[in-house]
Amino acid sequence: METLGFEYFEIVIAILSFWYIRKLRYDDGLPWNWPLVGMMPWILSKVNRVHDMCTQLLHRGGGTFLLKGPWFTNMDMLFTVDPANIRYVLNDGYANFHKGHEFKEIFDVLGDGIVNAEFDLWKIQRKHSQFLFSLHQFRKFLRRISTEKVEIELIKSMDHVSQQGQVVDMQDMFQRLTFDTTCMFVTGYDPGCLDIKLHEVPFSKAMDETEEVIFTRHLMPQTLWKLMRWLNIGSEKTMSQAKKIIDDVLYTYITRKRKEVSSRGSKFDDDAEGDGADLLTLYITEEDKSLGLENNDKFMKDIVLNHILAGRDTTSSALTWFLWLVITHPQVESKIRAELKASTSLYEAEKRKFFSDEELSQLPYLHGAISEALRLYPPVPFQHKEPIKADVLPTGHRVHPKQRVMFSLYAMGRMSSVWGKDCLEFKPERWISTDGKIKHIPAYKFTTFSAGPRACLGKKVAYTQMKAVAAALIYNYNFKMVEGHKVIPNLSMILLMTNGLKVRVTDRWS
Repeated sequence: METLGFEYFEIVIAILSFWYIRKLRYDDGLPWNWPLVGMMPWILSKVNRVHDMCTQLLHRGGGTFLLKGPWFTNMDMLFTVDPANIRYVLNDGYANFHKGHEFKEIFDVLGDGIVNAEFDLWKIQRKHSQFLFSLHQFRKFLRRISTEKVEIELIKSMDHVSQQGQVVDMQDMFQRLTFDTTCMFVTGYDPGCLDIKLHEVPFSKAMDETEEVIFTRHLMPQTLWKLMRWLNIGSEKTMSQAKKIIDDVLYTYITRKRKEVSSRGSKFDDDAEGDGADLLTLYITEEDKSLGLENNDKFMKDIVLNHILAGRDTTSSALTWFLWLVITHPQVESKIRAELKASTSLYEAEKRKFFSDEELSQLPYLHGAISEALRLYPPVPFQHKEPIKADVLPTGHRVHPKQRVMFSLYAMGRMSSVWGKDCLEFKPERWISTDGKIKHIPAYKFTTFSAGPRACLGKKVAYTQMKAVAAALIYNYNFKMVEGHKVIPNLSMILLMTNGLKVRVTDRWS
């Protein structure tokens, strides 16, 4: 009888296994919530397609879906792309939502910088950053560095690969460009990523590795990755090594900058002549004791790293997806070039040209094309918050403390309920009003730059930089995808391409 009972048990297990495998293979419905393990088997089976997985779940779940993790891990997550929920969490109910108890541990590399900061510490840093961003000396420095990097160094590299007939990875090129410019904006020092030899820079590589590990931490139970960190193995060993490289470089920059500021002696004057000033110089010289900011090297390092991370990868990601979309949509490329040509004088036509900030601000179609790329391929594909107290979202979904509320911005751009039936189309026209001006889209619908009190401070700077690069490249060069090159989103906290963006480049005017 015992043998017979065991055989029945085996038959039941076999039937259930067959049913589950069949369900995984043929059913695109919602995942099964298993006892003990929750939806983890389904998650693991789809992990390489995490963005499409979330899109599918949210589409079938009506815009909001509770993803159940194993009962012992506290990994239940409420995914939502409903604009009403997003507005509530990021704005109307903002006081009750914070980054959460695990956020700072997952993003420990960022220390006490503005990305990790909450409550009073965040308010102090944001107020100080807003002040520094508004200074004439910083804005002058930003314009000068942007112009030099794009019109001299980027163009020099593009001319080189064009003349040599080489295949170039434009994702790598954009990462080099934005890493150099962001480091210079923030610290005043040029890491020299963007040169003809395109050599590897350990600091930049270390930044890439930390982002990949941070993403991996989101997919693992906290106890597991913390054990790996304690044992210094696997991805956590990579994180430890990367953090050391980042710390060494930034502490060197800070020490050098303090010496420069000290040797200069005179008080900073925002109205002075000169080339402008980087953020680190301004933080050191304009450190306001009344704001309560510490002026020690550790805190300064955290501030610098947060600003570099915020500006470097988001812009390079946006430019990469934008260029790919333009290359694969020739009609959009033609319209961008027509708009650029219309802004040039007769004397400037049919030859190499770069565009001023004033000219770039008068290009609604280019603005729309960049915004459309950001909608479909947001550089930061996920955001999450946790309620401090139990709450009810506008859709009626209840959330409890320590439960993550996840926004999939990638999925949101693919929701017909949010963007209409043509949501999957790359359509710059959706951003242009009937009178030909840029259309305002609410931040709780287009959340790439976040919304509410924590909306991105660098939005205007990012758009200006992206337009300058996009206009310079599209107006002056032709791009052709390498045959057979596959474009696949990667698995990282920043949405990049797994295989890069491999193209051939030719000069339009040679």
